[in-house]
Amino acid sequence: MEVILTEHAGFCFGVRRAVDTVYEQIAARQENGRPIYTYGSIIHNEEVVRDLQEKGVRVLSGLEEAEKLSGEEKGTVIIRSHGVERTVCEKLKGLGFEVVDATCPFVKRIHDIVEKESGAGKTIVIVGNEGHPEVEGTRGWSDAVTFVIGSEEEAEKFTCQEGQELCIVSQTTFNYKKFQDVVEIFGEKGYNVSVVNTVCNATEVRQAEARELAARVDVMIVIGGNHSSNTRKLYEICKQECEMTYYIQTLDDLHLNLPKSVRLVGITAGASTPNNIIEEVQNYVRINF
Repeated sequence: MEVILTEHAGFCFGVRRAVDTVYEQIAARQENGRPIYTYGSIIHNEEVVRDLQEKGVRVLSGLEEAEKLSGEEKGTVIIRSHGVERTVCEKLKGLGFEVVDATCPFVKRIHDIVEKESGAGKTIVIVGNEGHPEVEGTRGWSDAVTFVIGSEEEAEKFTCQEGQELCIVSQTTFNYKKFQDVVEIFGEKGYNVSVVNTVCNATEVRQAEARELAARVDVMIVIGGNHSSNTRKLYEICKQECEMTYYIQTLDDLHLNLPKSVRLVGITAGASTPNNIIEEVQNYVRINF
């Protein structure tokens, strides 16, 4: 049996930058002794978050929790890779925290676009998943009416005032093809639309590689956190091409009973998946099947 790993799997640039930022702050704490927090989970991977917690890093669920902390409990707050609303950093600083912004630069670019275009009076349309931290953070940079569209069906139902200018952006980890389909629907409706493709290039490349590999293997394994949007998209793409596609978080979740006819096994992983987990799964499959 041959096991093939996609070329681009595991931590992307933004995730690596955010995680490294936290470990740098852990090292610095040895000198200043101040508590370290992340605003929400730094990335969507439970294994990474658990390791950081074991090293004393706490997760703040929101501003209400931050407000309840006493003076000696206040320390450094690291903004997660998904980004936050514009007002969050200001409020945290006002509460006496040191704020370290680890927002992915590609997400920050969307914030800048939304702030500029909404300031010019355009209605903002974010193509993405309602409730996702990145989407909620992006909404917080808009000074105008903002809509979130997650499917072609929602795009078909969308209406706005005649002549209203729209600016369409995307969640960085959204399915690129679905983004194109939604944009096409808006174009067919004849709206006055400016479109900025903000699907991260790393996301596009990973999705394309996963689709190509899944189409030619007998079994596909997708590794990533249960709450990882980009991993969920990889799974959906692979499942369309390969019926025997498995979504796992760690090796403990892998329960394969493969027929002897299986000759090719493909593996890919979300942008928040550590390399050691990918290698563990890859080695296990190669040795045991």
